[in-house]
Amino acid sequence: MRLTTEETARAARFFAEGIHRLASRPVRLMEVCGTHTVSIFRAGIRQLLPPTVELVSGPGCPVCVTPNEYLDTAIAYSRCSDIIITTFGDMLKVPGSDSSLMAEKAKGADIRIVYSPLESLTIARENPNKKIVFLAVGFETTAPTAAATVLQAEQQGITNFFVLSAHKLVPPALKAILAEPKTKVDGFLLPGHTVTISGLEPYYFVTQEHAIPAVVTGFEALDILQGVYLLLEQISTGKAELVNQYRRVVKPEGNPAARRILDKVYQPDNAVWRGFGVIAGSGLALTAVYQRFDAKAALPLGKVESREPAGCRCGEVLRGLIMPADCPHFGLSCTPEQPVGACMVSVEGACAAWYKYGQGRWSYA
Repeated sequence: MRLTTEETARAARFFAEGIHRLASRPVRLMEVCGTHTVSIFRAGIRQLLPPTVELVSGPGCPVCVTPNEYLDTAIAYSRCSDIIITTFGDMLKVPGSDSSLMAEKAKGADIRIVYSPLESLTIARENPNKKIVFLAVGFETTAPTAAATVLQAEQQGITNFFVLSAHKLVPPALKAILAEPKTKVDGFLLPGHTVTISGLEPYYFVTQEHAIPAVVTGFEALDILQGVYLLLEQISTGKAELVNQYRRVVKPEGNPAARRILDKVYQPDNAVWRGFGVIAGSGLALTAVYQRFDAKAALPLGKVESREPAGCRCGEVLRGLIMPADCPHFGLSCTPEQPVGACMVSVEGACAAWYKYGQGRWSYA
């Protein structure tokens, strides 16, 4: 049931006043998801919070955490005359070591934006003499659709479709953050959409092993305010529980049907994250049964050299160590029109959100 405007305003006032009442000491809360970061800015939530409550962005932007090694591999494939790249649009402007997919497209590479991986199968059927490589980037939310596309390709006998997988799992990244001595987080706002797939169980380690409260939170302004309120309520009483604020969407067991598809097509694997390096068990690789759809296995390339842009601190932003304005490139040599790092490209990127909505006016010092 949706609230009326008056009911929403009354609830927002209740949570905002409660936050001010509970925030008696400085706390640092991490909104893991980039969608949360954007929603927080768009709704002006930071201006509603007392100075004792600090919100810091986390690694929940799939484009941002995709390392240059992956981008450079995708760019190398795009330069092959017999390959068509299919990708979501937010990958185009992400800079690799020496180029970007947008730059390669401008040079004549056949790179096509799709809104669903299933569109790649239509392109494969229409271009039987080409190899179609889909750039599978995302977290638990988007991985099931890529897995379903592989199953469809098998069912339809499509042999010229391949996946370059960079799918990642959120819980191992949180484990890496909590293992970082320099990172101080008093509570987590967990991404409602990924937990919709995985369920609550993979996140209990946050509260049980680290005694840090966590709230699975939706994406509307009222969801986020309530999420912050529920975190502060726990912190003020010394509790550390996993609370599901997003109960209208997230079920404790998640989405078993989506997980069955994932488990059939993918298996956990080590993966490289921008800013973190290799995180054990944080990626999804195609199982042996479906390895013929794996671009790296089926379409081997020579060694691809990669490097990160000099001075870019995107990786530290993703780990919650610094704020976007702390990077020397931010707003100067790095803007959405001319990005230096991935955090300034994606609509979910912390740097892009800070630039668009904050313009560097707020400092985390």
